[in-house]
Amino acid sequence: MLLEMASGNFFYRLKRSTRNDNLVAITISLNMLAEEIQETMLHQGYANSNTIIIPVIQMSFVINEQGTILMTNQQTANILSVLHADIVGKSFETFLAKPSKTVWTNTWHTLKQKELYDTAVNLTFKTKGNLLIPKTCYITTFKGKESTKRRTLVTVIHHSNNQDRIEQDLKRSVIQFTKQQKDDPDDTVFNAQKPKVRLSFEDIRKIREGHDIIINNLEQELPSLKDFALQLGTNEFKLKYGFKELYGTTVYRFLTQERLRKSKMMIQYSDQSLKSIAHMTGFKSMSRVIRH
Repeated sequence: MLLEMASGNFFYRLKRSTRNDNLVAITISLNMLAEEIQETMLHQGYANSNTIIIPVIQMSFVINEQGTILMTNQQTANILSVLHADIVGKSFETFLAKPSKTVWTNTWHTLKQKELYDTAVNLTFKTKGNLLIPKTCYITTFKGKESTKRRTLVTVIHHSNNQDRIEQDLKRSVIQFTKQQKDDPDDTVFNAQKPKVRLSFEDIRKIREGHDIIINNLEQELPSLKDFALQLGTNEFKLKYGFKELYGTTVYRFLTQERLRKSKMMIQYSDQSLKSIAHMTGFKSMSRVIRH
């Protein structure tokens, strides 16, 4: 929770348990703190006439008449820590927490009774690791001129003010200043070094998202690095180079290491059969685990 807040995500909330202990008290306090900061930031953004609120689409779903997801954006997969291919074709409510499934069912029932419908509801999404992400969703229905099939668009918008842009400009200035130092002929230290590919703050964030997606989807086949990089919003070269720089290994080697680590833990601490463990960790057979 603190890491999320430190990264500027004040929309994240911790799930409360039914126990009444110190941990629950801390959970409530952190949720209240995040809510206060969130409201303060939004209020300052709207109250200050010199500040422009910039709407940024975080998540977007196109849903058919059966409630199945037809299309979604790349950022949705990153936020939910799943592969893009594992979202399309699934029911929308699959990615909702249990209480929000009831809210969605009621909304969907109302939506189907009207030809065109627009509304906003609060829904809590569930990530691959069962983390809860509460969002305000804007729901609208639409229909093509010739097609009789109706589609539903669910959009999650994050309202950001100019402070985000200022921070990005500051980061770019730091990177530009560092590059100028490297290009300075009087700086013998930098000239002696072999030039490297420079990763921006945004590149690092995307590679870390890829790292989390791999860990949360060990049982799935990883798409090609080109497709995986596209999902993250970067290119294959930066993904390969950045992953090696950040984690000291290649993408596929990291995937194998994490699968082996999880297999070892499940063999030691679970009652699952070896065949089940191999399947749950992405290996086709236990002989593959032993071979590694």
